[in-house]
Amino acid sequence: MTTTQIPAWAKEFEVVTSEEEAAQTGSEEFEKLLNETSSKSFQEGEVYKGKVIAITDDLVTVDIGYKQEGLVFAKEFRNYDGTLKVSEGDEIEVYLERLESHLGNLVLSKDKAEILKAWDKISEACEKGQPVKGTVIAKVKGGLSVDIGVKAFLPGSQIDIRPTKNLDKFIGKTMEFKVIKFNKKRGNIVLSRRAILQEERGKLRDETLEQISEGMVVKGIVKNITDYGAFIDLGGVDGLLHITDMSWGRVKHPSNLLAVGDEIDVKILKYDASKERVSLGLKQVQPNPWESAQEKYQTGTKVKGEIVSIKDYGIFVELDDGIEGLVHVSEVSWTNPKGPIKGHNVGDTIEAQVLEVDVENKRISLGLKQLLANPWDELEVQYPVGKEVEGVVKAVVDFGVFVDLDGAPVDALIHVSDISWTKKNINPSEEFKVGDKVKAVVLTVDKDNSKFCLGIKQLEEDPWKRIEERMPVGSVVEGEVVRVTDFGAFVELETGIEGLIHISELSEERVEKPSDVIKVGDKVKALIMSIDKDDKKIALSKKNAENGADLSKYQDEQGGTSALAEKLKGFSVD
Repeated sequence: MTTTQIPAWAKEFEVVTSEEEAAQTGSEEFEKLLNETSSKSFQEGEVYKGKVIAITDDLVTVDIGYKQEGLVFAKEFRNYDGTLKVSEGDEIEVYLERLESHLGNLVLSKDKAEILKAWDKISEACEKGQPVKGTVIAKVKGGLSVDIGVKAFLPGSQIDIRPTKNLDKFIGKTMEFKVIKFNKKRGNIVLSRRAILQEERGKLRDETLEQISEGMVVKGIVKNITDYGAFIDLGGVDGLLHITDMSWGRVKHPSNLLAVGDEIDVKILKYDASKERVSLGLKQVQPNPWESAQEKYQTGTKVKGEIVSIKDYGIFVELDDGIEGLVHVSEVSWTNPKGPIKGHNVGDTIEAQVLEVDVENKRISLGLKQLLANPWDELEVQYPVGKEVEGVVKAVVDFGVFVDLDGAPVDALIHVSDISWTKKNINPSEEFKVGDKVKAVVLTVDKDNSKFCLGIKQLEEDPWKRIEERMPVGSVVEGEVVRVTDFGAFVELETGIEGLIHISELSEERVEKPSDVIKVGDKVKALIMSIDKDDKKIALSKKNAENGADLSKYQDEQGGTSALAEKLKGFSVD
């Protein structure tokens, strides 16, 4: 077919009549396409959109429209758990690091593209004070590392409003933060979660303060616990729950009742709007146990409770939450009404009898001894006054000795004054020791005052009782000088019986000092001039015994016996 034979409609198309012509035409079209691609401006340091066309374990191949594909390290697409977050066909943005590597490929970076975008957002957020979202990825020295598109630092002091010790609980959590420090050149970003929380708390606080009032019962969360109470978060506002308002009962420490994080109902006891101080009560939302105490703890009933405190004056027993009773020391034992309290310890459970209930003053009097037989009831019968007994010294004290009588429910006391008729200034520890056997006489069994007293000297007759029969006034007696004083000399006439020779009765001649004419150990004869049995005093005269003077004549001259006694008044034979 000649050219002139080609149909008119076909002349609009290019017809290739040979393989050579076809090859030439393809080469021209490829060169044209290559030239068009090369003419596009690709600059290192810019971000471009591309399509993922291949993925291996180590590399991701991306087509950004350049004559060659680009390569990105696969690790830039991995999640924190190691899984890939990209698939073939995904459109992504990448950063062009180099137009050609040693392999002839583009060198691309997904991380750097995201960093550039992130820095722009961070810069804007920092300028406008806007929050940024991020995920905590690791615990680092001094705080946490957070991914906000780039890695940023969250100091430990900026994690929460309250100090936080356990940082691990934040890892993996996505939260909002404020950028508080920003340096793009150094790549330094410092975040604060605390600033976000404080802003939120401030808004919540204003709302809470507008709503609360004294007498309201509100919910709160235990924020902090101290020795004196607990701070309760009411919603942006902290209120103090004092330890005395935690329970109607005794609270050893707030931590025994509450734990940080507990949600509790509390009553607003006091609200100072000017100082923004709120006092709270926990026990006030519970019934007051004293309102039913009168009915529950009637006089004469038996009750059980735990000993919570022991003082010198008694035992405190917790009968119920907020209800304590006191066992006074006098109500502990029939035999030891003044204590000390023995045989009871804090934590013991005991049974007692209610003696008195005073609801107004929140007092309950209890008794332990009332649940036991009163030993004093039988003591009066078993040990009548005047009965001679034998016992063992159980204790020696300054004022006497306590004696254990076999079969007696209580120890008996021998007072120092009941040890001897004649010995003066007795020291019981010099006369007795624990374990000594002693004989005595029952003197007193006083049930009301819990006194059981014995006497040793009462086993014998009082030598002063018949002193005048043995040593009548006017008779001459002989004795030994046992003491010499400035006013005279004391002479022992019998064991424990002494008389005084006044200085004026030592000699007919004037005596300046008794020691000049008489000394201890001298045997002397003296005239008995007077006897005072009540005060146990005997007045003697040495000079009258020597000259054989008539006592009656002497008494007449001196004004009688009474005058003589007055003369000797104030001088003791003790």
